[in-house]
Amino acid sequence: MIFNSFNFIVLFPLIFLLYYAIPSSYGKARNMFLLVVSYILYIQWKPAYALILLGVTAVTYLAALEVEKAKRPKAVLTVGVVLALLPLALFKYYNFINDTVNDALTLLRMNFQLEGLNWAIPIGISFFTFQALGYLWDVYYKRQPAERDFLTYALFVSFFPSILSGPINKASLVIPQLKKLRPYFDYGKAVAGLKMMLWGMFMKVVVADRVALYVDTVLPNYANYTGTSCFVASLLYTIQIYTDFAGYSLMAIGVGKVLGFELTENFRRPYFAFSVTDFWRRWHISLSTWLKDYVYIPLGGSRCSKPRNYWNIFVTFLVSGIWHGANWTFIVWGCMHGFSQIIEKMLGQQKCEYGRFGKTVKIIITFLLVNFAWIFFRMPTLSDACGVIARIFDPSLPMKVYMNSFTTSAFIAFGLVMLFVKDFSDEFFPDKFQLFENKRKIVRWASYLLVMVSILLAGVFSADQFIYANF
Repeated sequence: MIFNSFNFIVLFPLIFLLYYAIPSSYGKARNMFLLVVSYILYIQWKPAYALILLGVTAVTYLAALEVEKAKRPKAVLTVGVVLALLPLALFKYYNFINDTVNDALTLLRMNFQLEGLNWAIPIGISFFTFQALGYLWDVYYKRQPAERDFLTYALFVSFFPSILSGPINKASLVIPQLKKLRPYFDYGKAVAGLKMMLWGMFMKVVVADRVALYVDTVLPNYANYTGTSCFVASLLYTIQIYTDFAGYSLMAIGVGKVLGFELTENFRRPYFAFSVTDFWRRWHISLSTWLKDYVYIPLGGSRCSKPRNYWNIFVTFLVSGIWHGANWTFIVWGCMHGFSQIIEKMLGQQKCEYGRFGKTVKIIITFLLVNFAWIFFRMPTLSDACGVIARIFDPSLPMKVYMNSFTTSAFIAFGLVMLFVKDFSDEFFPDKFQLFENKRKIVRWASYLLVMVSILLAGVFSADQFIYANF
């Protein structure tokens, strides 16, 4: 069940009331309630896929226990990782690998064909699989003791706010919170969570879903639009994917806070990054941290020769591209980010030492590089991505921009201005111009009212799926 649906808006207050109706002395009962709720919400997508979630949970739980006491823990770890990754490989990557092999055999004039598998991908499988694998590796590296209580561990893997699209939480952050009794309702934390949910809803339904009306008109039919329209659509998709995913993350973290839990921060105004390296310190932070801890550092990180370090960066972002989807477009997208960071390191541009003007120029350049890469992420094939880019740079096309209806265009402009003002003030004036955190009560409540009215008037309430739920 997604956060911008009417069902969730109705159900969450009930979940909240029932959760806090359970006496605080019955901490395990509260956890059991959250576990049941998490599985009930998950099986609404497709009941059979809850077995995949349960299977990954059971495999990593048992493997962690064995890793902790085994004489050859690496062998146990390998078996556990392979078994946990098997459903992800079958559901998400089988058809891609199969089609690639079949295409290669066709080029070699060999007619051997394997049938594809016609099934949907279990929702959130990449997120809960990586979260479970992170726990297993942490046990192996002795960063985290193996959890003995299966119900606590199962709740950690399946916790409903973050299972759909993350954040990918660390066991060391969440499991101690699950094991610790929560004796009282934390009013301050709940208020902070509600503010995050409110702004996350604004980002999703006012900005992301409104902008999508333009993007989904132009990019799938790019051959019928001018290069200028394609460029505008690419810019708006850059905004769409940010507000869609960051909006979900804010709502997920906010839901966790209302229930008394702290979840991992996932976004920190990524489009104010002054380098691609800095972008990945701000974008999908939980995945960036996961890749650093379990791919980049085990490969050797930066404590090696420069060529090896560059290779480690490339492999890390190749994995990032593959994680995002079973398509060559995602692989190219990941490699572009990897190569960009390698070039930045070679030129010493991963830091910003050029003053305010120089930083502004670098922010604009980074934004355009990231925007260019998003074209590959958005389009279904490499030829389509190249087709969009070719139209953008085609000088023979007229400088004409497609426009939605006046109302839609006005709402898009309003949402973009609100988003920019909020992110700009948070980035450069964190102690000034605060709306939700303003010391004056009248300013705070005026801000709440403005955002709520904006959601009701300008929001697109089609309960569209969050983009990253597909990964």
